Amino acid sequence: MGAVAERGRLIPALVFIFAWATIVYCPVACWVWNVNGWAFNYGVLDYAGGGPVEIVSGMSALAYSMVLGRRQEKMMLNFRPHNVSLITLGTILLWFGWLGFNGGSAFGANLRAVMACWNSCLTAMFGSITWCLLDYRLARKWSMVGWCSGCISGLVAATPASGFITPWASIILGIAAGVICNFATKSKSWIRIDDSMDVFAEHGVAGMVGLIFNALFGADYIIGLDGVNNGITGGWLNHNYKQLYIQVAYVVACTAYAFVVSALLAYAINFIPGLHLRASEEAELLGMDDDQLGEFAYDYVEV
Repeated sequence: MGAVAERGRLIPALVFIFAWATIVYCPVACWVWNVNGWAFNYGVLDYAGGGPVEIVSGMSALAYSMVLGRRQEKMMLNFRPHNVSLITLGTILLWFGWLGFNGGSAFGANLRAVMACWNSCLTAMFGSITWCLLDYRLARKWSMVGWCSGCISGLVAATPASGFITPWASIILGIAAGVICNFATKSKSWIRIDDSMDVFAEHGVAGMVGLIFNALFGADYIIGLDGVNNGITGGWLNHNYKQLYIQVAYVVACTAYAFVVSALLAYAINFIPGLHLRASEEAELLGMDDDQLGEFAYDYVEV
């Protein structure tokens, strides 16, 4: 839905989401979490959804943005985050919810759940610090929006990794995710796709980083903390060097499938009469609040 912001119509987006959940998300979830899935049997390490949740959402947002087209240049002249307080509140709520998301993926109140929560917090904190430092080098200001962006990229990277890697590796993961995702937000200028909310950079790319870290820092003594998965080998820390190409193959498969199928789905819906994805030029200048909803986030502002 972040890809729809400021230029996409609501009803076609809802139609897309229904079809997307069925033919894009569900198959990838089956790949890695179903006992008959190819990724499950191949030995992929994906704890809470680096593939189906993060890479798939990031690549699908990129595909949808590509089909929608770029926002009007007039709308970009004074573009900036419009309510830093709500951004901060939303990030804090996300962080709290993510502890249930990652901790709950241990399927019990066990030590692996505790480790997943702790790793998630470490990765988020160091992702935030790294992003702020990178932004400071350019603006000489401490950006709260940058803090929130780094926090989200860290939490995304922790999603596939928090139940596999060690706490010290989570610190490295947070720093790596902060750096890589920060620079990934600059990719819009050369791929020429207007991903308005950087879903690709903060979800897709961070999910890839977390999955690769499983191959490097996955440890069997972390995995076995749930008292169930005692026979699963980690990554390079357990001298399981083939895990790297297993993880890379999974990342490539998720990336390609999500982008191609989402793009085809968006193009198909766009051709259906009455389901044109993009709002009109007049509606875009007027604003999606007025055109699509008839209600205003800031009703006290008069133009």
